[in-house]
Amino acid sequence: MMKFTLGKAERLKSKKLIDRLYEEGTSIKVFPLRMVFLQTEHTSEFPAQVGVSVSKRNFKNAVDRNRIKRLMREAYRKQKHTVYNELDIPYIFMISYLGKTAQKHDVIEDKMDKLLVLFLQEIKKLTVKE
Repeated sequence: MMKFTLGKAERLKSKKLIDRLYEEGTSIKVFPLRMVFLQTEHTSEFPAQVGVSVSKRNFKNAVDRNRIKRLMREAYRKQKHTVYNELDIPYIFMISYLGKTAQKHDVIEDKMDKLLVLFLQEIKKLTVKE
């Protein structure tokens, strides 16, 4: 049984990995969320490490940014099992919030679900090509 937690080891913190992610990663969107993902080794025993970001330009107040990040982490935490069950090689991803207004948590959860499903479709496409 998998724990529905999002511990330190599951968070993307490495500056080097984040830089590589933005240089080499593939991006998918389910507005207002965008995910950049990259298949690479990372420091954790989990199949994926994730980071969330909210633009300072769209949300001037840190309070608002942090709230949205919290909602995104929460939505991911609840649905990560869909990804974990499918992944057999390590991935890193960064999920960014693109909207200019804050969404309610059920909207974010719904979009996160669609985003993760899209991500799985994308990596299936990529693995078929190779």
